[in-house]
Amino acid sequence: MQEKTSPTPIESPLLSQKAGPRIAHGFFTREGGVSEGIYAGLNVGIGSNDDRNHVLENRARVAGWFGLAPEKLATVHQVHSPDVAVVDSAYDGERPQVDAMVTSVPGIVLGVLSADCGPILFADSENGVVGAAHAGWKGALTGVLENTIDAMISLGAEREKITAVLGPSIGPESYEVGPEFVERFLATDPSYAAFFSPSKNAGHSMFDLPSLMISRLKAAGVTAENLDMDTYPDKERFYSYRRTTHAKEPDYGRQISAIAIRED
Repeated sequence: MQEKTSPTPIESPLLSQKAGPRIAHGFFTREGGVSEGIYAGLNVGIGSNDDRNHVLENRARVAGWFGLAPEKLATVHQVHSPDVAVVDSAYDGERPQVDAMVTSVPGIVLGVLSADCGPILFADSENGVVGAAHAGWKGALTGVLENTIDAMISLGAEREKITAVLGPSIGPESYEVGPEFVERFLATDPSYAAFFSPSKNAGHSMFDLPSLMISRLKAAGVTAENLDMDTYPDKERFYSYRRTTHAKEPDYGRQISAIAIRED
């Protein structure tokens, strides 16, 4: 196991400003972990084939960055759904098959895993409600972002006081798709043509998933920001499912983006 180092996540200046000292958040990179080989770094993916002890140590380091015990890190079994779980004070470590979580309970870290898909952290500091969502193309298209906002409102958040930040995800220069993919989006909303541009490969297009997500967040009435960090080319800092696939590697790690209401 590697020498003990501390993770140093990326923090959003906008979210830090809006959330204030009451809420802590971080978009974690590969830095500060103990995994080795193709998983090298802070791989927190329980579903990967990485050494489980390494994954658990990495997750403990994430929780520790928030000053909390490992069992206070709540994650879910992500299935590319629009579904959201409410995490309350009775949280017992269960990982429901959903793609977002919300809570108003201090001292619980909400974490979503990603390796190209979009990790979005939400906060309404004034009303003490936070959320975290994992959105690939399917989740974004079927409403996971809007459902997360609605779930926060059910806990007392106010739409106009929610700030949402999209962390490291695959960028428009790295996401090539086929014609059937484009047709699926245009059948949902013809205006979604704005999120596609021609590829150098005939019959294919480049897809701007981050812009789609930011557009939908703003349309839902919240303040939204994209950190504009592409996971695909940045091998040193981020895991990437698509990069792994193109490199014909057998598996890939997952980074985590997390948020918590601080305990008094």
